[in-house]
Amino acid sequence: MKTAVKKLYEGLFLVDSAEAAADWDGVIVRIENILQKAGAEIVSMRKWDERKLAYEINGKARGTYILCYFSVEGERIRQIERDSQLSEQIIRVLILCADHMNREDIEKDTPAVQVETSQQQAGRADEVEVRQDDSERDEELEESVPEGEEDVVSLEPPKPAGADVSESERPEQKESED
Repeated sequence: MKTAVKKLYEGLFLVDSAEAAADWDGVIVRIENILQKAGAEIVSMRKWDERKLAYEINGKARGTYILCYFSVEGERIRQIERDSQLSEQIIRVLILCADHMNREDIEKDTPAVQVETSQQQAGRADEVEVRQDDSERDEELEESVPEGEEDVVSLEPPKPAGADVSESERPEQKESED
């Protein structure tokens, strides 16, 4: 009697970006179903990245990659590949043995996570910068107002040049008769 040994595998599933954006949960469920049908135990599954494809596949120019680590018996890999090829949602699949990987390697940030993290950090840096700019501008305004005139505010718009002449001093304009 032969005992089956489960090994750790890395699967990279390529799906259409438009479909992934429209029904992310459905795509994930489809991949999970394929793996569970083969008796695989999912260790980790997450979005790896969305990229432009090197060439069009089935009329698709962009694809979303889903990185999955799972444990399964070696002879079940063919079944997973076959079911992935038959799936209308999965464009391509690549499965590699990942026995050499440890938990730390599996949990490393994917390119998609790195981009999100850098965008969040940039957003926080921009917020801090704006707050600093606002406080510096407020300080400059306070310094530019002469002492004793802090509370004086003029609500009248500035007068245009030549507006100092009163109505009675202006020369009369003759209306032209047609």
